[in-house]
Amino acid sequence: MSIDSRFLSLIEREKIHDLAKSGESMRTIGERLRRSPSTISRELARNATNTLGYLPYTAHRMAASRRPRPRVRKLEGESGLRAYVQTKLQQKWSPEQISHRLVKDFPDDRQMRVCTETIYQSIYVQGRGGLKREIAALMRRGRVVRKPRRDPARRTKRFVDEMVSIADRPPEADDRAIPGHWEGDLIIGTKSRSAIATLVERSSRFVTLVHLDADHTAETVRDGLVKTVSELPQALRRSLTWDQGAEMSGHVAFRTATNMDVYFCDPGSPWQRGSNENTNGLLRQYFPKGTDLSRHAPEELEDVAAELNARPRKTLNWDTPAERLHALLEPQ
Repeated sequence: MSIDSRFLSLIEREKIHDLAKSGESMRTIGERLRRSPSTISRELARNATNTLGYLPYTAHRMAASRRPRPRVRKLEGESGLRAYVQTKLQQKWSPEQISHRLVKDFPDDRQMRVCTETIYQSIYVQGRGGLKREIAALMRRGRVVRKPRRDPARRTKRFVDEMVSIADRPPEADDRAIPGHWEGDLIIGTKSRSAIATLVERSSRFVTLVHLDADHTAETVRDGLVKTVSELPQALRRSLTWDQGAEMSGHVAFRTATNMDVYFCDPGSPWQRGSNENTNGLLRQYFPKGTDLSRHAPEELEDVAAELNARPRKTLNWDTPAERLHALLEPQ
């Protein structure tokens, strides 16, 4: 009996023994058993004894003894690697961030290596877990099982006032070579009564959160952005890209106050400010949909931004946004 059709069964080995003893060729035996001639050749070479030649029962035991046995998975036992992974998951790092950051943090320790899929399996796959079950609730989407990715909902709200199109944005903003070009948007709270403005610097993915006191009208958003941007170094005040939401209808006053150009995306084109869209997805781990965002104090927003800016990013070759922004601003 064979455990899988890929492996030769005992009955097949008995037939190989009989056909080989009668002088049949490898090709003929393979055709009779519907196996490749190379399979027959390897079987006779690997599982024959030195004294008695090929014996089917002995060959079957020899093949079974070489079959790989289950190994202890990397994250099942207590180890420094397991502790590192669990700590970073509790800090809301993704498995991919953890896997690649291990190389930077432990460049000479080959034991401190684990692939992204192994971490996911340790969290989700039944029978393969090595991490505490409550870790699944700390994953970015808070799911306890893995699900296929869905297409994000398209945003269709239009901004109808006079504006400057993203098509007119300078090339230096597009190639992300020079810091100071930002993408912005709002994340909205329950019943659209509260909001937080989010700003992401395109070169470094550095995040800044803007506290909005009572509402997210155009005047409130304008004043919050002016206050936040005015605290930035001049080198980081080049442009701001926004979608066509009515909350940015005060863009002329914002530009006058900050001397910072404002560009607007095409309707229903969130990918044109992809860094900001990605960041807003990360922020929902801290500020879930359907909650009142006005209860979060400015100090809490600063703490969340600092935590995001200390996470390694794949697009930054696993540097953190804070590290990359510091490198961009450091005199050459």
